[in-house]
Amino acid sequence: MSLRELPSVDRLLQGSEGVELLQLFGRPLALQALREQLDLERTQIRAGGNTPTDKQIVTRARQLAEGWLIPSLKPVINATGVIIHTNLGRAPLSAAARQAVESVAAGYSTLEYDLPRGARGKRDQHTEALLTRLTGAKAALVVNNNAAAILLALTALARRKEVLISRTQLIEIGGGFRIPDVLKQSGAKLVEVGTTNRTHLHDFQTAITPKTALIMRAHHSNFKLVGFTTEPSLAELVALGRQHGLTVLDDLGSGALIDTASFGLGHEPTVQESLQAGATLIAFSGDKLLGGPQSGILLGDGAIIQRLRKHPLARAVRPDKLCLAALSATLLHYLRDEALVEIPIWRMIAAPVGDVKARAEAWRAALGQGMLIEGSSTVGGGSLPEESLPTWLLALETGHPGELAASLRAQSPPVIARIADDRLVLDPRTVLPEQEPALLKGLASVLSDTPQPSTHTPGAA
Repeated sequence: MSLRELPSVDRLLQGSEGVELLQLFGRPLALQALREQLDLERTQIRAGGNTPTDKQIVTRARQLAEGWLIPSLKPVINATGVIIHTNLGRAPLSAAARQAVESVAAGYSTLEYDLPRGARGKRDQHTEALLTRLTGAKAALVVNNNAAAILLALTALARRKEVLISRTQLIEIGGGFRIPDVLKQSGAKLVEVGTTNRTHLHDFQTAITPKTALIMRAHHSNFKLVGFTTEPSLAELVALGRQHGLTVLDDLGSGALIDTASFGLGHEPTVQESLQAGATLIAFSGDKLLGGPQSGILLGDGAIIQRLRKHPLARAVRPDKLCLAALSATLLHYLRDEALVEIPIWRMIAAPVGDVKARAEAWRAALGQGMLIEGSSTVGGGSLPEESLPTWLLALETGHPGELAASLRAQSPPVIARIADDRLVLDPRTVLPEQEPALLKGLASVLSDTPQPSTHTPGAA
C-alpha cells in the first residue's frame, strides 16, 4: 500500500465525520488529533499495514481526542488500608474544608483585603491567629509544603553558614526528598554530627564553630532507628543552642496535634511537645497527621518568623487561597475539639475495630461472596513506621487477584485495593462512608464478569 493513498487533513474535515469532529472538539484539537492519527497510519503502512478508510481515520482521531480530554487527576476509592496514602493524595479533606474551598473558589475573596480598614491586607492573617491560638506559638507562617518550609528556613537563617545535624537524621523520604540536598540548595553548609547509629550531645558541642548558625533536628519519618542507638533529646539541643546563641530548627514532618498512642499506636512527636521543649522554629506538613491540605507550617519565635516572612523566597512558596481556606477550616476542627469526628484521617485512626468488621461483613452480605479475615491498617505518609492498627478485610478469591485488581482500577471511580497471600483484599477503614455505594457497584460489576470457581468435588457423582 502507498502512503500517497492517505487523505489530506482538509479532505477528512470535509466529510460528515470530520464536521462532527470539529463540532465536538473545536478546530485546534481536531486538527491535532487528525495529524497525529495520520502519522500513526503512516507508521502502520510502512510496517506493511493496510490503508484505512477516511471514516476509520476520523474515528481513530476522535478516540485520540477523547483520551486527551479525560482528566488524569481523578478521585479514587482507597481500600488499601493505608490511611495517609501519598500516592493517592494523602489526607482527604473534611466536609467543612471542602466547603471552604468551594466558597472562596466560586468568586472573589478577602485573600489580601482587610474589610474593616477597606485596604490591602495580608494573606498570613487567615491562619496565623488560628495556629498561635491552637498551639501557643508566638508566630506562624504557612507555605505550600514542608519541603518549602525547610528550604525557606535554611535559606533565610543559615545561608553560607553551618548547620549541625545528626548523621542518624540524614534521611530521604518519598519522591527523592533528601535533607542533605535541601541543605545544599539553601546555600547552608551541612555539618554531620555523630555516627550512623549513635549521636551524643557532646558531638554537637564539639562541632560548634563561629560559623555555626543553626542546629537542626529531623523527624525520622519513614524508618525506625533501633538497636544500639542514641540521640540527644530536643530539650538538650535547645539548651545547647541557647548557651551558644543558636537557632534550633525542629523538622517534625507529620505535624501531629493529637497523641497517636491513645489509639494503640506508637507515640508520634507532637507540635505541642516541640514547643514545650523550646525549639526556636518548628516545621511540619499540613496534609499528613494534621489532616488538611498540602501545606508547610512554620511556628516559633516572632522575630525569626518575621525574618522568614520578609525573605524573597517566601513569596515563591506562599500558599494560594484554596490552601488557606482548607487549612483554616481544618484548624477550626481542632479548636472546637471535633477533630476525631470531622477530620477523615482521625476518624479512620479512631474507628473501633468492631465497627470496621461490621462494615466488612455488610460488604460481604451485599456482594454475596468473599470472606472476612483479620488484618492491619497502616498510617502511612512517613508517619509511625512499622506501626499498625488491627482491622478486618474483605478477601476475594474469585479469579486471578492481579486481573481483579486491574478491573477494579478501571471502574468509575477507580477502586484501589491490595493483594495479600494471593487474594485481593479490601480494608473498610480507609473507605469513606459516602463512597460505599460506588465501591459495591464497582465490585458487583467486576465480579459479575469474573468466572466463578468450580464447586465440583473430585470423585463426586
